[in-house]
Amino acid sequence: MEEQKEIKEEPKVEEPKVEEKKYETTPLIERAREEREKMEAATKAMKVENDRREQIQTRQVLGGQSDAGQPQEKPKEETPVEYKNRVVKEGI
Repeated sequence: MEEQKEIKEEPKVEEPKVEEKKYETTPLIERAREEREKMEAATKAMKVENDRREQIQTRQVLGGQSDAGQPQEKPKEETPVEYKNRVVKEGI
């Protein structure tokens, strides 16, 4: 039993953590692939948004709610005082 006490425990050596890589290629190619994936995701999101807007526009046109049917804003009529101020400011 005394012999067992004399044996010292060796300190535990922690193994360095190895980061898992998505691709086992050069870093340049890896970055290019990641950028491509980001671009593809953005393209898909834009396509979904464009499809949604197209459906809304189609419903408006078929429902008679197109831009041509919307009442236009009447231009504000300028009062004589506003006209005088504009002319003096512009120096005509």
